[in-house]
Amino acid sequence: MRRASSKLLLSHPKLSFSLFSRDFITQISTTATHEPNHHPTLTHLKPTKFPSSNIKTHHFQTNPSHNFNTLADTNPPPSQISSRQRKIKEKSQVEEAFESAETAEEMLGAFKDMEASFDERELGLACLKLGLKLDQEGEDPEKTLSFANRALKALDRDDNRVSLPLAMALQLLGSSCYSLKRFNDSLGYLNRANRVLTRLEEEGSCSVDDIRPILHAVQLELANTKTAMGRREEALENLKNCLSIKEMTLGENSRELGNANRDLAEAYVSVLNFKEAMPYCLKALEIHKGQLGNNSVEVAHDRRLLGVIYTGLEEHEKALEQNQLSQKVLKNWGLSSDLLRAEIDAANMQIALGKYEEAINGLKGVVQQTDKDSEDRAMIFTAMGKALCNQEKFGDSKRCLEIACGILDKKEATSPVEVAEAYIEISMQYEIMNEFETAISLLKRTHSMLEKLPQEQHSEGSVSARIGWLLLLTGKVQQAIPYLESAAERLKECFGSKHFGVGYIYNNLGAAYLELDRPQSAAQMFAVAKDIMDLSLGPGHVDTIEACQNLSKAYGAMGSHPLAIKFQEQVVDAWEGHGASANDELKEARRLLEQLKKKAREASSKEPNIRALPLPRNSQVSTRNSQPAVSVREKSPGAI
Repeated sequence: MRRASSKLLLSHPKLSFSLFSRDFITQISTTATHEPNHHPTLTHLKPTKFPSSNIKTHHFQTNPSHNFNTLADTNPPPSQISSRQRKIKEKSQVEEAFESAETAEEMLGAFKDMEASFDERELGLACLKLGLKLDQEGEDPEKTLSFANRALKALDRDDNRVSLPLAMALQLLGSSCYSLKRFNDSLGYLNRANRVLTRLEEEGSCSVDDIRPILHAVQLELANTKTAMGRREEALENLKNCLSIKEMTLGENSRELGNANRDLAEAYVSVLNFKEAMPYCLKALEIHKGQLGNNSVEVAHDRRLLGVIYTGLEEHEKALEQNQLSQKVLKNWGLSSDLLRAEIDAANMQIALGKYEEAINGLKGVVQQTDKDSEDRAMIFTAMGKALCNQEKFGDSKRCLEIACGILDKKEATSPVEVAEAYIEISMQYEIMNEFETAISLLKRTHSMLEKLPQEQHSEGSVSARIGWLLLLTGKVQQAIPYLESAAERLKECFGSKHFGVGYIYNNLGAAYLELDRPQSAAQMFAVAKDIMDLSLGPGHVDTIEACQNLSKAYGAMGSHPLAIKFQEQVVDAWEGHGASANDELKEARRLLEQLKKKAREASSKEPNIRALPLPRNSQVSTRNSQPAVSVREKSPGAI
């Protein structure tokens, strides 16, 4: 995907630049015929195909008033050509050599000849075209960056005038910096390119048909860069902008528009926002069915993604239905690798439905199709271990998980992201078996892998949150706090401060502080958790109610009974809204409310004596141990 924009810019339709004219910055003509069926393709982290036509260049003219056709027709003998005319002819020849070059190597050779004849400002667009070619081939990002910088210096005029080539140079710089993992620099160049394109569109100095392909490339690069920085929520906005551009340029039922919708659905799935992913995936399926029919590979991929979305929404029957439809098509097309992954997905869906024997039998059937040390084999044994764990066959489960870990251990260097995901899944099975130390050890190993990958900040934050929760669960409270605090910061950067997962982490932080007899700090954390969950989950959600309950307990531990009563009353009201299904929870909430009211009355009756003769600080008795245990949500790290 990284070099998709270069391919787009090298083949941008309807552009023709005067490469060496003194006014080359603004000489943009639209002599090339526009082909309405040729459009750039939106993708999510994949290569993009674009139409093919070339950026052309006009001949250099020292004096625009000269008519080169007339000069050529007269065809004077060499002895009659002046020195000035000879230089003009030589420049024209080296320019033509550069224009006719097809490979990057040929272009570099021709460019060296041009450097002897033209000054740096005149070489601006040649540097741009050569840089785009190098970026497309992707072999030397440092050299690409060098030409992009030279192009920018030539094209970035002191009079604050903007042009399409200037935007292209900025986009090329952004792409080069991305390749070199200089993400902050990349973001700066791409944001400026976006501002230039917006200004060009507002001024009307360029056709929107010329601007949109470049704007699409910039938005796609912005999405990639933000994703690489772990800022996935922000990247979604850029991907939505890409889709909007596609919708303005493609036909309503274009196959490429179907791909664009699926790519955006995948992006939402990557941040576990399955509800938002659903309409884009359904739109992709609708378009591909209409264009290609039910038995196309594109429809199979749409259905597999739809199965993942239904799984995320815990609609496992619907997920399995889509998976089976997808498998049927993949089998017909002989796509064995995709089919194998779909079969593993199906086994996990069956496990979620409690169909453990079916899942195990299916996995036994496909394990023979895998190589001894393949990642697919590790995935199969992980799924099999999960099914056996759910059947409480812990010995057999551990053996499967050990086989999976043995394979994955050899893949850490080559496939760190895939291995990390597998380790997380395996650690969860060890948690179920109460093998907490093994689970923590695996997660710490995963954490050390992910912290080296800036694009995986969201996963690093999730793993850190889960380590913190397990340490808290096993009584290692002091060790848990740094992991939880780090997780909160990482996930706020990735998903925003109001993401529900961040709320779970703050809830667990509150529990940790309360365990350490720091009720004031605990109350602050619970208050943040409640605010986030009110917004993201709603005040009636079970986890929001529990956050409110914890806040009441924290204020109770501080002796702030009026506030504790206020939040406990909110808990009672919320459980009442759940009806008969929450009778037990409502009964307990009312009991705690009466207990708080009783303590408040007792504190009020003793208040004058306390004021007259306050107890020494070290004699005050903590009421924390008399409070019911604070709810520590296991869901926090796993929900992100």
